[in-house]
Amino acid sequence: MLHVTVRSPAQLRSVLNLAGLFGFQFLLALYLQSVGGYSSVETGMAYLPGPIVIAVISLGYSAKLITRFGPRAVLLAGMVATAVALALLGRLPVDASYLVDVLPSVLLLGIGAGLALPAVIGLAMSGATPADSGLASGLVSTTQQIGGALGVALLAALAGSRTDTLLGDGKTPADAMTAGYHVSFFVATGLEVIGFLLAAVLLRSPKATGATDPTVAAPADATRHGDREIAVPAPNQN
Repeated sequence: MLHVTVRSPAQLRSVLNLAGLFGFQFLLALYLQSVGGYSSVETGMAYLPGPIVIAVISLGYSAKLITRFGPRAVLLAGMVATAVALALLGRLPVDASYLVDVLPSVLLLGIGAGLALPAVIGLAMSGATPADSGLASGLVSTTQQIGGALGVALLAALAGSRTDTLLGDGKTPADAMTAGYHVSFFVATGLEVIGFLLAAVLLRSPKATGATDPTVAAPADATRHGDREIAVPAPNQN
């Protein structure tokens, strides 16, 4: 039986986080091309700093930070960075400057994903026995795909609905689309905040095992004397 006490909150948080991240990838591309006039190549280049930051953070720093501060603290820090980035995107103007209005959010989302994704995977897999590790890993991947699909569907529908309403009110296409994307980015921010609160309340970092674990038995060659344990030398076998 899977240990759901840690993994279930982690899976739910993963769904909320991926909903925001996948929605960001889809909607920002639409904004850059539809409103900003970017070509497909320019849009791809605009995203490039994000994956670079994710690779640097997740491969070079996340493991060290998780070891020092625990996966829960690293996860929460990553979620804060992601929420701030999405909130900044909710204020994109029609004539946005890439360096001022877009790049900071791309970099922050790279930092947030680089911190949060390794931490949430570690939390979701913690406690899994060798027998159920494959099932736990599959559950992580499934929830991530579900979160991404739901996020794109929900956020795109909200953006489209808001855009249609404003077009009916006589707004220009650029203004209407930008306002529609604002709604979706703010909703994505709200999803991230909900995930943060769930993680802060429900998640606990895995407990250390070993010498500090009271269930670990004392060495067989030690005998207890009062409150102390005195090692007894093994008899000479020669």
